[in-house]
Amino acid sequence: MNNKESAALNKRERRATYGLAGIYGSRMLGLFLILPVFALYAEHLPSATPVLIGMAIGIYGLTQALLQIPFGLLSDKIGRKPVIVGGLLLFTLGSIIAASAQDIHMIIVGRAIQGSGAIAAAVMALLADLTRDEQRTKSMAVVGVTIGFSFTVALIAGPLFNTWVGVPGLFWITAALAIAGILILLLVVPTPEKSSVHGEAEAVPGMFGKVLRDTQLLRLDMGIFTLHLVLTSLFLALPLVLRDAGLPVEKHTWLYLPVMLLSMGLMVPFVIMAEKKGRMKQVFIGAIGLLGVALAGFWLLATSLWGLGLMLLIFFTGFNLLEATLPSLVSKMAPGSMRGTAMGVYSTSQFSGAFFGGLLGGWVHHQFSQTSVFLMALAFIILWGLLAAGMKVPVKADAKNADEG
Repeated sequence: MNNKESAALNKRERRATYGLAGIYGSRMLGLFLILPVFALYAEHLPSATPVLIGMAIGIYGLTQALLQIPFGLLSDKIGRKPVIVGGLLLFTLGSIIAASAQDIHMIIVGRAIQGSGAIAAAVMALLADLTRDEQRTKSMAVVGVTIGFSFTVALIAGPLFNTWVGVPGLFWITAALAIAGILILLLVVPTPEKSSVHGEAEAVPGMFGKVLRDTQLLRLDMGIFTLHLVLTSLFLALPLVLRDAGLPVEKHTWLYLPVMLLSMGLMVPFVIMAEKKGRMKQVFIGAIGLLGVALAGFWLLATSLWGLGLMLLIFFTGFNLLEATLPSLVSKMAPGSMRGTAMGVYSTSQFSGAFFGGLLGGWVHHQFSQTSVFLMALAFIILWGLLAAGMKVPVKADAKNADEG
């Protein structure tokens, strides 16, 4: 095989990469579709309170955090595809329960069951089984890009679909996406001849101690925890604030669409600056600062639609930057043999943040006001900024290899 051929994904790897990326992305799309509209829908449900609404939005993160590593380890024993099919069936069941719910309590049950279909670790392990060592990073990057794309699509499509089918219809769509994921798994994704434990792609029990003692990795885990806490709590208040500022829910799509497109364009030069110019720490802390500016602006400009739109652009420029750089930093700071375990702990921290964001954001809204949620989120961002100030800049791969040689 020549160098050109070895540098590209082969047919089997392409089927595995794009099939699993589709499964992972459609599942994340299903989880996030309700995010921009649920707070507006749920305030009219029987027995709904801000705390219960926050629980309904964030509870998937709790079950996801508790089960994703155990399900990944289970896939080592019984196979990847059975675990993924089981997880997608759980996700389908949770979606159907939430779609059929008549009160907030049953939606919470449905969302918890959605989250219990925790297939992330098993998907990445299957991807590792189906790709060569030299292609694995490329394939995993494709899956990572798909996750970010799914969130963007969900934010834009959620309000639009809501005008056609309502929130119950969104849950039915998520059930259909999960069934489609099962079909893709069975009909498109190859079955590996054997499954192996890949330390660079999945959690290894013996590595947890080393990962949890690494203070630099723990800083990044706290960072992703904070980022998703802030994101989840933001959408408990932001849809209500936008409505009260004069933007009806059916028009929220037309605010999110330009904001997301512009923010993705704005982040590109900063990513280049961080990766190519060696200014990762400056860009990283600057992105945290953008989140702080936006959250303060949401509170100060809560009655100004133009002001809220500008703050959204600032927020998602910083958010997209951090979503892109955080996993890259974890990968660079964790040695290859413990990289999968580090990413497992990182993902658990991310989903835990989503849960606590819903819980704390709902409590603050209930005790104070919807705009107070922005101040709570700002306090977490300030703490994160102080913590990030002590982070180390990762050694470049070529320099690290030279040192090891």
